[in-house]
Amino acid sequence: MSALPTDIFSIAEQRLAWTSQRQAVLAQNIANVSTPGYQAKDMPDFQQMLAGTTGVQPVRTDPKHLGGTIDPGSTTRLSSETSITTADKNGVRMEEQLMKVADTETLHSTVTAIFKTYMTLFDTALGKTS
Repeated sequence: MSALPTDIFSIAEQRLAWTSQRQAVLAQNIANVSTPGYQAKDMPDFQQMLAGTTGVQPVRTDPKHLGGTIDPGSTTRLSSETSITTADKNGVRMEEQLMKVADTETLHSTVTAIFKTYMTLFDTALGKTS
C-alpha cells in the first residue's frame, strides 16, 4: 500500500488539531477584549507548520491548472493590523477575531468533510457498505 493515504490522514489529523488550538487562542483573545494592555495572539499559519514537519507540498501536475490564489503576505498584514491600539488600550479587535473564528470553523468543516469522503472511498474499495 502506498504511503499516500497515511499522509492524507496524518495531514487531516494535524489540520484538525491546528483548528482546535486556533479556536482556543481566538477564544482567549475574545475573553480579553476589554483587558487593558492585552495583545491578540494567533497560531502560526498551518502551511508554515507543515513546511517544517513534512515534505508534502502541492504540485501543479498540468500546465492548464491554475496557480494558488492565497496571498502569502496576508497573514503579515493581519498581524500588523492587530498592533493597532483599541479604545481599551489593547490590540484585540472583536470583528477581526470573529472573522478568524468563522474562517477556522469553515476550515474544520472542510477537513472533516474531506476525511469522511476518503473514508467512504476506502470502504467502497474494500467492498464495505454502511
